[in-house]
Amino acid sequence: MLAVFLLPACNKMLDLRDNGTTDMSQVFSDRNMTRGYINACYNYIVGTNLRVGSFTDDAQDAQAITAGTNYDYWYNQTLNASNFGSHNFDGDPWTQLFQGIRKCNVFLANIGESTAKMTEQERQAWSAQAKTLRALYYMQLVKRYGGVPLLTEDLGTDHDYSTDSRASVGDVINQILTDCDEAIAIPDSEDYSYVYGDGQWGMMTKAVAQAIRAEAATYAISPLFSDSGFDKQRALTIAADALANLLSHGYSLWTRSSATSSAYALYHLTNPNDNRAVDKETIYGGYRVAPWSECGVPIVAGTTTAGSCPTQELIDAYEMANGQPAITGYSDAAHLQPIVNTASGYNPEKPYEGRDPRFYDSIFYNMSKRGGAYINTYVGGTCGISSTNIRYTCTGYYMRKFAADGSNRNSNQDGYLRLMRLTDVYMNFAEVAYQVAGPYQNVSGVNMSAADAVNAIRERAGMPNLPSGLSASEFETRYRNERRVEYAFEMDRYFSLRRWNVLSDNAKQVTGMRITQEGSKYTYTRFAFDPRQTAESKYLLYPINITELNKMTKLTGNNWQNPGW
Repeated sequence: MLAVFLLPACNKMLDLRDNGTTDMSQVFSDRNMTRGYINACYNYIVGTNLRVGSFTDDAQDAQAITAGTNYDYWYNQTLNASNFGSHNFDGDPWTQLFQGIRKCNVFLANIGESTAKMTEQERQAWSAQAKTLRALYYMQLVKRYGGVPLLTEDLGTDHDYSTDSRASVGDVINQILTDCDEAIAIPDSEDYSYVYGDGQWGMMTKAVAQAIRAEAATYAISPLFSDSGFDKQRALTIAADALANLLSHGYSLWTRSSATSSAYALYHLTNPNDNRAVDKETIYGGYRVAPWSECGVPIVAGTTTAGSCPTQELIDAYEMANGQPAITGYSDAAHLQPIVNTASGYNPEKPYEGRDPRFYDSIFYNMSKRGGAYINTYVGGTCGISSTNIRYTCTGYYMRKFAADGSNRNSNQDGYLRLMRLTDVYMNFAEVAYQVAGPYQNVSGVNMSAADAVNAIRERAGMPNLPSGLSASEFETRYRNERRVEYAFEMDRYFSLRRWNVLSDNAKQVTGMRITQEGSKYTYTRFAFDPRQTAESKYLLYPINITELNKMTKLTGNNWQNPGW
């Protein structure tokens, strides 16, 4: 669904030889074919989807009760290397991403000697696009598989694969950074700069390269890859530089609101493809989704399923509007006994009052409203909880984020999922900064601290600053919770739990809220779902596809499979 909009080019059909192939010298002697080839390099980006929250502790999917669905497998069965890709939210993209890397390698190997009609500026810009794409593909591989083979040349058809090996995470990240640095270093031009122009939506830019740099620095020193050998001070310099460059080139957090929507809600409802007329936060990607249908409420005709139903753990993550955590943890393994922060003002008998504004923008809860209609999630209500009907919530909550009140089967007005935004770079800088310099120390180059970066996100949401004087561990807790709330139902949580190496601590047990009504009084009872089977340590990394694994084991004599698979 995140198919890239190709650059404008009149790509003529390739003239094939008798054996059905085209000689690369022919491709790179023709301008249209050359542009067509760089366009083709874009076809391998791995995106996200609206239901990714159901693969995290943010949501329990209503369709888990249907045997054989992805969610049934994800919650109730033990996956293996053969069926993992069939039941994971983004499949098994190992082959796809290496196909993209190969395309970029072929392009970079030939563009320097290309005789096609182009300016030197175009040659540099197209090369920069290919390097940024290659960096993106390797970043997507590292997040999923850890260390992978590092291929930066056109291997041709006679490469000796028996000599290949998996590079370390540190080596792959160094290559990612090299590609980004070389791409950013070229002079700005119409085909590669910090912004995209008319007809260039989906094109690689220097802003994308900066976002990749910040993410790479975050992963390089993450707990999951603590043995990468990456210098932490260097990681901080990279993350700070990336944020500073984006801010100095016109990127800023969305702060526009409307009479009916907060800035946070309106951002997620607005089409980012506006040539940066209004949206100066989105860095890359954005496609419309339809939560009204696949994560909808049953009072809307045509809704197919309640989809990703928010868990009580996600509800508990939202602070009070005064900035105090409402729930600080659980005193039992089943999460049925929350530890209430009595100083926060949280009232268990009125659990939805006075919460972080993002709660109201992201969650349909009992007696909230969609347009003029109430969402009654209590037992027997019009949107009441159910354990047998996929159109009704299984947790006591529905997803509101991305959903427009007026959407229905006749008119989808719902919002857009992004792949990269400035928020990511703020957060990634903060993550590196608090680990290296502490929460409150100003970092040179960007002139802000980790706390300043997080507070910028909170300010946009209408939340007060984090308190001063937090220890590093206290700040880490608040930072990680902030990330969860800001990115609710987005892809971030899925990979953050893995990067922090805390999957088993968070993703195993989730709960819901059963509400009963007696007169005007509501009774709130937490209940637990069965523990999930996909929180073991082996799920920190994807398994390598069995077909690919068998090929490389046969060729190299080494088993490349990730631990536990």
